[in-house]
Amino acid sequence: MILAIDPGSQKSGIAYVKDDYRPYDTSKLNNHIVLTLEPPKTVAVVIEMVGHYGTGMPAGKDVFDTCVWIGRFIQHFTTLGLSVTTMMRAEVKMNLCGNTRAKDSNIIQALVDRFATGEGNYGKGTKREPGWFYGFSADIWQAYALGVTYLDSKQLPF
Repeated sequence: MILAIDPGSQKSGIAYVKDDYRPYDTSKLNNHIVLTLEPPKTVAVVIEMVGHYGTGMPAGKDVFDTCVWIGRFIQHFTTLGLSVTTMMRAEVKMNLCGNTRAKDSNIIQALVDRFATGEGNYGKGTKREPGWFYGFSADIWQAYALGVTYLDSKQLPF
């Protein structure tokens, strides 16, 4: 199982993803809560890494705060003896959309097309009949996309 984290400056999207790509548990948590998670030793952790976006705009306080949290997450999970990998957003975009200029909406659509083809409401379903993506929202989609990309990279023949 994978614990995928889309880090933010205050809260982070997390998604536990089974080896068969099924989302197991997802949520958006305060970063201090993420630091209390103690997944089983069999869980691999993948964290989205901040990168250069090439916009020409200076990075703001939120970006640097997120970088600090990424470091804290890495330290926490490695201290627990878990395997931790960082992955750039561009890798997720290329894996799911074939283009580094893809937007969040493109990534979401690629996930729906892959795992919930033909299901309405972006594969979320309803409370009575939950779909593959039941309960997903903003940062959870991106955390799940990160987990899928990590699993895809492990499935490739080397």
